[in-house]
Amino acid sequence: MGINSTEVAYGFGQLGSGFLDDTGALTPPAGMVVIAVDLLEDSTFTQLRAANSNTAAYIQVGTQVANNGANSEAIDSSNTFPKGKTIFGRWDAVTLATGSAIVYYGR
Repeated sequence: MGINSTEVAYGFGQLGSGFLDDTGALTPPAGMVVIAVDLLEDSTFTQLRAANSNTAAYIQVGTQVANNGANSEAIDSSNTFPKGKTIFGRWDAVTLATGSAIVYYGR
């Protein structure tokens, strides 16, 4: 018999997803954040805006936050992430400079 766990269910995209293939900012639905970005092509970002800089470690374009740890480098549009890579975090906005991606929502 399986366990009905919302923690497991929410970790696999059951709260929805979005597609991004232009340079406009994608923002999640109200009350949600982007928890994963699955890259469909080699991609670069102009924005991965952290949802809350006080609660978790994650990548943020431009300025690093305290919770990223010692010597964690900020990324910018010169950093290319390869096709097939999935990055995880908590963002309230995602903007591509190049490429395409599917983003997954969570709470």
